[in-house]
Amino acid sequence: MARTAESERVTPPPAPPATAARGRLDGRVAVLAATALAPASWGTTYAVTTEFLPPDHPMFAGLMRSLPVGLLALALTRCLPSGSWWWKAAVLGVLNIGAFFPLLFLAAERLPGGVAATLGAVQPLAVGVLAIAVLRESPSWWRLGWGAAGLLGVGLVVLTPAAALDAAGVVAGLAATASMGLGLVLIKRWGRPPGVSSMTFTGWLLTFGGLALAPLALVVEGAPATVDAGAVGGYLWLGLIGGLLAYTLWYRGLSRLPVTATALLVLLSPLVAAAVGVLAVGERFSPAQAAGFALALLALLAGQFTGRQLRTPPRTESGNPSQQRMLKHPLEAQVSALGGAGPAATDADHVTGRPTDRARGGDS
Repeated sequence: MARTAESERVTPPPAPPATAARGRLDGRVAVLAATALAPASWGTTYAVTTEFLPPDHPMFAGLMRSLPVGLLALALTRCLPSGSWWWKAAVLGVLNIGAFFPLLFLAAERLPGGVAATLGAVQPLAVGVLAIAVLRESPSWWRLGWGAAGLLGVGLVVLTPAAALDAAGVVAGLAATASMGLGLVLIKRWGRPPGVSSMTFTGWLLTFGGLALAPLALVVEGAPATVDAGAVGGYLWLGLIGGLLAYTLWYRGLSRLPVTATALLVLLSPLVAAAVGVLAVGERFSPAQAAGFALALLALLAGQFTGRQLRTPPRTESGNPSQQRMLKHPLEAQVSALGGAGPAATDADHVTGRPTDRARGGDS
């Protein structure tokens, strides 16, 4: 009986291309959704800064958002840079944290939230241009076009006729966008050292950025005269959620997705800020604002694909019709458009884990 059952056992056929492609697509969508949580949390920065933090202390706010949680990440992961990664981590820490944070807080303090958010929405276009110049990538006019559409959509949502412009605030907002944009492109170019998790990498950058900020924040600007319970809560939120957790997810996603497509997710930040105003303050969208919100969301989603992949129909091999197979199934085309044709990278990206992912590839 055992032999009969064994002889009758049939090896299941391999999974069809559609099933395999769907599995890879699900993995890419999961990475995309996790990465999007980062800019969504950053959308609360404007409200927290204006409502809870002491005014006129942008450098101190940047320091509190970076150095404490950076040191916490180093204590948890127990991994320091080695070799050339000491200076690379320092450069990336200054660009993404040390320069970006105080400029962001300065723009948030001196500009209406809508103006500051619109300046931040320039980042997808800045990253697209920098990717061409630094990574030598071919221009992705599809994603650059949707980046411009997203900027227009954000402007319709958050800009009002009464929005006042402050020269220092505008310069700070644009400088923050350029600093973080260059930092993202350099991360994509240099990748991450083998065996270094996203949390470890985030801890390096937050620590180096915080150390760069410390002299200016404590000596030049000084600490606020009073820090009440609301300010403490604000610093904890911006540091733990908007800092350590958000940047860990962000850098993890950046290692797996095209850099320009990742930058388009930044459009979520001003949209969340506007949604907070609607839900928490009772503001209401005008028809133009609603149209802008929809346009920005459409740009965010469309930018995750490429025009070439969406236009190219599936092709089949010539020959015996019974042996024809799809050279690229539509689901496989969607996977490729989301950032790679291969299976989703595996990740042992735990607090002290050692991942296998790398920051590779470019935008198409």
